[in-house]
Amino acid sequence: MLKQFLNLKLSQKLSPQQIQLMKLIQLPTQAFEQRLLEEMNENPALEAGKEDEYEADEFANEDYDDYDDAESDRIEADDINIDEYLSDDDTPDYKTQVNNYSEDEERETPFASPISFHQDLINQLNTFILNDEEREIAEFLVGSIDDMGYIRRSVPDIVDDMAFTQGIYTDEAMVEKMLHVIHELEPSGVGARDLQECLLLQLKHKTPTEYVDLAIDIIENQFDAFTKKHYDKLLQKYSVSNEQLKKAIHEIERLNPKPGGSFTGNNKVTENVVPDFAIRIVDGELELTLNGRNAPSLHVSKDYQEMMQTYKDSRDKSSAQKDAVQFIKQKLDSAKWFIDAIRQRQETLFVTMNAIMHYQEEFFLDGDETKLKPMILKDIADMVGLDISTISRVANSKYVETPYGTKLIKEFFSEAMKNDQGEDVSTLEIKKILKNTIEEEDKKKPLPDDQLAEILKEKGYPIARRTIAKYREQLDIPVARMRKKI
Repeated sequence: MLKQFLNLKLSQKLSPQQIQLMKLIQLPTQAFEQRLLEEMNENPALEAGKEDEYEADEFANEDYDDYDDAESDRIEADDINIDEYLSDDDTPDYKTQVNNYSEDEERETPFASPISFHQDLINQLNTFILNDEEREIAEFLVGSIDDMGYIRRSVPDIVDDMAFTQGIYTDEAMVEKMLHVIHELEPSGVGARDLQECLLLQLKHKTPTEYVDLAIDIIENQFDAFTKKHYDKLLQKYSVSNEQLKKAIHEIERLNPKPGGSFTGNNKVTENVVPDFAIRIVDGELELTLNGRNAPSLHVSKDYQEMMQTYKDSRDKSSAQKDAVQFIKQKLDSAKWFIDAIRQRQETLFVTMNAIMHYQEEFFLDGDETKLKPMILKDIADMVGLDISTISRVANSKYVETPYGTKLIKEFFSEAMKNDQGEDVSTLEIKKILKNTIEEEDKKKPLPDDQLAEILKEKGYPIARRTIAKYREQLDIPVARMRKKI
């Protein structure tokens, strides 16, 4: 049985200009500069520098009403949740990593290594005398090394893989022999199958001393006790003094558990943070400025304006003329829109950061992190009258230079918790106190989470043990057992 229903649905669709504005807002300084260069290269009607103002309506041409005029009204970004309009392909780099740096004449220019990590290892292999079979196996092993410097596959698997994919037929003994060659390469520890082997390889490359020999024995025969920091067991096993064991442990702690990660060629780019804003204290008052690179001087090309006027005045209304008018008008409209979008981007960035600055005024005046107030995106969105997603785009990838260092803006946001007086306090404040408490503990007897919870409760912050554990993990602080020192 068929039924008919009348369904009314109210939906909001964004224009391409609104979506592009949101994309511009989310860009940090370096990415914005690159986007600006791209637009200027693609649109010859857009030029850098200042120029006398012109009448925006002078390009309207009623004779060509079959041409769809581009929207010239101000782009309204209020109450827009842009997330649903951006595909995964549009997800910016800052979603997965902090990416804010810029070309700066006053800073050291970053450079990429001319060769890759694996190519460097191949070049080192060329210094060894190997026959063709050995070289093929050695190069295959180098290709099996991950970016951290490990070969995370068993020898039998490597033998099978070479046979099936490369047509190289060998045995486990030959692969083991070539692994010994790989283990002679730099950085020391490369080609290890696990952390224990990686540390052993590095220790065996050190100049032998009493403490290096003890460290080798510990890693080789007491690795489990070492990783669990059972120092009493190690002292009893080796009949050494606290000082001797401490020096042996120090030798191990100086090693690199990720030898491949230290290779400069693995770093895609050396990133230097360029602040998008600067906050200064002038006569006891906070002063906010937007990085000038975010406020370029742009204007519409006079040449294109004159070309448009020439075509308008022409009596020849041929198809070619109409195509030319459409092209020029599209470029002019695009240039005018881009200039307006940049202005709106500047306004959005400034009013958002200005609201954050005044919300966290106590912190910005003296730099005491315990004075950071609980602040969520909605707090700022309500203050400036913008959507939460817009505030998020400003905060996620932007930095502000303060008298106390350059900070990622999103770090000023935090949830609220109640202290024993019933007052709202920032989770950032609690984390700071927790960090200070752990730093001041006796490292011979680190405080477990339940004791940390008791200490914070005494300080006026009644927090559950599981919350302490969560905050500790967010601060990248290991459990008490792993913080233990000799």
